[in-house]
Amino acid sequence: MQKFTLDAKDKKPGRLATEIAVILMGKNRTDFAKNKIADVEIVVSNANSMVFNANKLINKTYASHSGYPGALKLTSMQDMKDKKGGKEILRRAVLGMLPKNKLRPQMIKRLKITD
Repeated sequence: MQKFTLDAKDKKPGRLATEIAVILMGKNRTDFAKNKIADVEIVVSNANSMVFNANKLINKTYASHSGYPGALKLTSMQDMKDKKGGKEILRRAVLGMLPKNKLRPQMIKRLKITD
């Protein structure tokens, strides 16, 4: 198992998320295959020290829906950062960049984010 350690200090979440997603999918390796999970583990430190755009903190929203009519909940990035920290923002950014198939949950398990 190949282990990567990334420092999130003074980096933007989107730029860091693309880097992480490429490594998790295995696209940086010569033996890349769409139907296989790369044998890697990524540890990201200092997730709360990331640089956030002031406009994006206010305007970007995360949606969740329970399935019941009228149950859409919108949370701003600022609220998400206050409640769950930068870890959750980075995790959701990476999750959105991974392929939407049966391998995605297995890939995201190989990502460990610390404050």
